[in-house]
Amino acid sequence: MKYALLVALREYAESAKAKGFWIGIFLMPTILFLSIQAPIWLEKKATPVRHFLIVDQSGELAGPIEKRIERDYQEKVFEAVGEYARKYAATNLNRGVLPASADAFIAAGGKEAVLKKLQPSLKPDAPSFQEPRRAFRAVKLPAGIDPEGELNALAESLKPWIRGEKQIEIDGQSVDLSAAVLIPKDVEGQIVRPGSRPARLATNPEPTDTQYATRNTNSGVQFWTINNSDPRLHDEIEHAISSEIRRREYLARGLDASVVRQVEQTFVPIKSLNPKKEKGKEAVSNIDTIKQWAPSGFVYLLWLSIFIIIQMLLNNTIEEKSNRIIEVLLSSVTPGELMMGKLFGIAAIGLTMVGAWMLFLFGILSWKAGGPADIATQLLTVLKGSNLVLLFSLYFLLGYLMYAGFILSIGSVCNTLKEAQSYMGVLTMVMMVPILTMTFIPKDPNGPLARVLSWIPIYTPFTMMNRASADPPAIDMVGTFVLLIATTALAMWMSGKVFRIGILRTGQPPKILEMLRWALRRRE
Repeated sequence: MKYALLVALREYAESAKAKGFWIGIFLMPTILFLSIQAPIWLEKKATPVRHFLIVDQSGELAGPIEKRIERDYQEKVFEAVGEYARKYAATNLNRGVLPASADAFIAAGGKEAVLKKLQPSLKPDAPSFQEPRRAFRAVKLPAGIDPEGELNALAESLKPWIRGEKQIEIDGQSVDLSAAVLIPKDVEGQIVRPGSRPARLATNPEPTDTQYATRNTNSGVQFWTINNSDPRLHDEIEHAISSEIRRREYLARGLDASVVRQVEQTFVPIKSLNPKKEKGKEAVSNIDTIKQWAPSGFVYLLWLSIFIIIQMLLNNTIEEKSNRIIEVLLSSVTPGELMMGKLFGIAAIGLTMVGAWMLFLFGILSWKAGGPADIATQLLTVLKGSNLVLLFSLYFLLGYLMYAGFILSIGSVCNTLKEAQSYMGVLTMVMMVPILTMTFIPKDPNGPLARVLSWIPIYTPFTMMNRASADPPAIDMVGTFVLLIATTALAMWMSGKVFRIGILRTGQPPKILEMLRWALRRRE
């Protein structure tokens, strides 16, 4: 055992010196941080303002479109003011200082009025409020273009601006035109109502491809853009037009649109309750939802950590065998001691890496946490109040030892990484099953598929980790854990026999059946 520990220390020291180890240490938390921060930063800083113009020949829809886009922007300002208040208020804010909704925020006078009420509660060193950028901004029609011309001719004349060949002048700056919205004079006659079709389509129910393409362009409101990967502006305009058309329909039928809107907002609240929770606290909260899905994140982390570390073990074993370092080591230690030393050394490297990841995870979540509804705060609460980290550590250790046994067997019989690729291909395909079922298991954690995979030892660490928050039956928890321990011990015993025979073997790698015969053969 003494020599095995010495080999383990050597393996740990050699691996810790490698650049790949330190890259792995910092890469995962960097990805985690960027996955939280990058979308926020990109939304605030990198997303360009989309400039668009509206040519409304009907004179009825431009106003509602601009009103809706302004309403959505004011909702962003409302959220930004709330975040600013939570961050820089010196004391807990009294009720009524911040409006309860975006509509109340607008009715109260918007940003200026609310910030004026908020000013006495702010910390002395609070910075000035930074208003969020507008996502969309309307611009005027370029000079020289007749807004009353035929719609297709109008679209043709605007194409140089839409394609980016020309730019729009606004506030002394030249900007690109992202989209043009063209509304025909007879838009009222092109409204599609239940049980009817527009007259143009009804005249020829089965048009040719050319006719359909022409009618598809000429009918209804035209939305011209070359950027179809960002549908937000299109959706906003579509919703604004549909809302206005429906409001007019209500009025035409003698209905009060505001009353209809109130009726549409009438509902009966449906409360989700969990019978397994303590009496009086059965209500399902956001934390409960996060708790249900958090194990899936641990499954991915478990899979990634095991996969990375067994790759390190494989590369290390094959490199030492091809460089004849193995022969020098075996002159001082037995094959069993060498194998155990490698297992312990790489396991320590793996635990160091995973431990660093967990520390970074808690650190990032603690740093980003803030506000009762913040997802980082809720996730941190789930991790602190559950046994997910403990289960992850146990399943990582057993899963690593089991798969490491397979990898050591492969590494001991291969002379190059190229020879090991065929074996690794099979092992990688086997390991893909937990990834493919990772999002399905939480939806039916105690269903047939989850229970079957739990009792297959090579999938037990991943599947049981994924079921951790679903209170699986005791027979599954205890039985699969005992079976996993037994399988891990068997894998280590069989891989030890293969390692002893194959580590000094040269020539073509043996077939899998031959390796099984080595593992099952009695020791002579």
